[in-house]
Amino acid sequence: MLTLDNLCKSYGSKPVLQQLSLALEPGEVYGLLGPNGAGKTTTINIICGLLKADAGAVYLNGQPANARTKRQIGIVPQSNLLYTSLSCRDNLAFLGRLYGLSRQECQRRIEVCLESVNLLDKRHTPVERLSGGMQRRLSLAAAMLHKPQLVILDEPTTGLDIEARQEVWQLIRQLKDMGVTVLLTSHLFDEVERLCQRIGILRQGQIVAEGSLEALRQTIPAHEIVTLDTPDPDSALRRGQQLGYAHRYYGGELAFWVPDQPDLKELIARFDGVPLESIARHPVKLEHVYLEVTRQPTDDQPIPPEMLSSVG
Repeated sequence: MLTLDNLCKSYGSKPVLQQLSLALEPGEVYGLLGPNGAGKTTTINIICGLLKADAGAVYLNGQPANARTKRQIGIVPQSNLLYTSLSCRDNLAFLGRLYGLSRQECQRRIEVCLESVNLLDKRHTPVERLSGGMQRRLSLAAAMLHKPQLVILDEPTTGLDIEARQEVWQLIRQLKDMGVTVLLTSHLFDEVERLCQRIGILRQGQIVAEGSLEALRQTIPAHEIVTLDTPDPDSALRRGQQLGYAHRYYGGELAFWVPDQPDLKELIARFDGVPLESIARHPVKLEHVYLEVTRQPTDDQPIPPEMLSSVG
C-alpha cells in the first residue's frame, strides 16, 4: 500500500535519510522504531508531503505521491492539533470542510467517527474539558474522518495512563480489522510487540533490521537472557566467557545470552563459585534486539554482521 524507494534527505551537510526503503502491505500495522535523530519524523513528513526528499520516491497504491494521493492519508501527530475551545463536533466539522466533504457527508462521518472512538456523547463538549485519553481518541477520529487508506500514528499513547493506552490500542486493532494500513512510531516496546505485524528499526536513516517480532528475536543467538546480581562481576564475566556466553549490560544489569534453556538448578550450577545475590531468566524481547542494532559498535563488543541486515 505504501512504498518508500531509496529516500534520501539531508539538512545541510548532515544526512538524515540514506536510501531508506520499506513497503507496507494493505491492512497491516507496521512499527517504525529508532532513536531520536534516526529519521522517523523526517520520514513521516516526506510521506505526508510536508517535506521533499532529495532523492527517491514515495508510492501510495502504486501511484507516485502527489496532492491527490494525500487524501489517502490520515495522521495522528505526537501533539494533538485540536482547537481546545471548540467542541468535538466543531473540530471535526472544520476538518471536514478542509477535506472538501459535502455538508451531508461530513455530518454523517462525524457521527460515525465519534461513535467509533466512544465520544458520541461528548460531541458538544469543548476539547479543553476532555481527558488526555479522550483527546487522543478524538485525534484518531479526526484522522479517520475522510476515510484514509493509510493512517500514521506518531507516538499515539505517549503520556497516557494504562487505561487510556489500552483504549487507543483497541482502536488501532479496529483500524486493522477495517483493512486500514497503519504506520506506527513508538518508544514503547510493549505497544509495538502487541500491535505490529512487522517492525522496522531505523539507525542513521537506514532500516537495519526488519521483520515480524519472532523473526527479529531470532537475530539474537540466544534462547533466553540471564541477568545476574553479583558483588563480583569480574568473576561472573570470566565464567560467562568460559561458557561461551556473550554478555551485555541492560539498565546496568549484567546479562548473558544463553543459547539453551537449562533448568534453574543447572543454570545456577554453571555459575558455581560465583557469588550470586540473584539470578533471573528472561525471554528475548524486542527491546534487546533494538538495543543491539541501534548501539554504537565498540572494540570489545562489535555489532555482529547478521544484526545489521533485514530479516524475513
